[in-house]
Amino acid sequence: MNIIIRIIILSLTVVLSTVNAQDFQGVATYRTQRSFDIKMDSTKVNDAMQAQMMEMMKKQFQKTYILTFDKSSSIYKQEVELAKPSVGMGGDFQITSFGGGGGSDVFYKNIQSQNYVDQKETMGKNFLIKDSISPIAWKLGSESKYIGEYLCFNATYTRQVAVMKKKSFSVNSEENEDAEPEMEDRIVSAWYTTQIPVNNGPAKYQGLPGLILEVHDGKLNIICSKIVINPEEKVEIVAPDKGKELNQEEYDKIIDKKRKEMMERYAPRKGGKSGEVIEIRIGG
Repeated sequence: MNIIIRIIILSLTVVLSTVNAQDFQGVATYRTQRSFDIKMDSTKVNDAMQAQMMEMMKKQFQKTYILTFDKSSSIYKQEVELAKPSVGMGGDFQITSFGGGGGSDVFYKNIQSQNYVDQKETMGKNFLIKDSISPIAWKLGSESKYIGEYLCFNATYTRQVAVMKKKSFSVNSEENEDAEPEMEDRIVSAWYTTQIPVNNGPAKYQGLPGLILEVHDGKLNIICSKIVINPEEKVEIVAPDKGKELNQEEYDKIIDKKRKEMMERYAPRKGGKSGEVIEIRIGG
């Protein structure tokens, strides 16, 4: 009789565990920030104006994202907010954002099938980037700390990034034509918690034995500020399907071409009038 009772209890435990795994869902809020440097001609731009410019740029690169996840998949998208205006300082000087990152962008990951679908609105067009998740060679560290109520552990990996030899762009400098990228190693650091046992995280960061709550990748910082496990209102996690379908390499080529066209458009003509010397460094 005791054996039969134990078998029944064990069977119920297995069933309940399976149901919990199927119904499990979490919502994590992340805040991102990217550091940058701005150099302006001090003879044309005073300290007060430069400070104002720095503050405007800082707000442009502070964003909030929501990661909705379960055991096998996730959706990562920017929190809905009022559109941020172009950064302008009067006169002919204005900076506008370029590339994706809009409120309609959706990044879907499927950890089981190891693929992602990235829906982006870029230059007024919708793109649907479908590709495989690149494995990350994480090195697990021994350091630990608490992020909120979660005990987190450190992990790092090294990746190569393209860096411009001339790490700034001046709107009236012909030296920009000679800028060539070169590769250098960058150590990416992350903090994950095994208390939430999903090998997922914000954006393309994944592959650790727990949810990634913090990332430091060059000048980009991503920090989790809130987690809700099994929210009352469930969200259906499905891949986006709007936009021109292409892979990551094809999309990168389009962006690179448009970026070069924009640099040529704003580059000064030889013999033409020079404007303000403005250098902006926005590094990743």
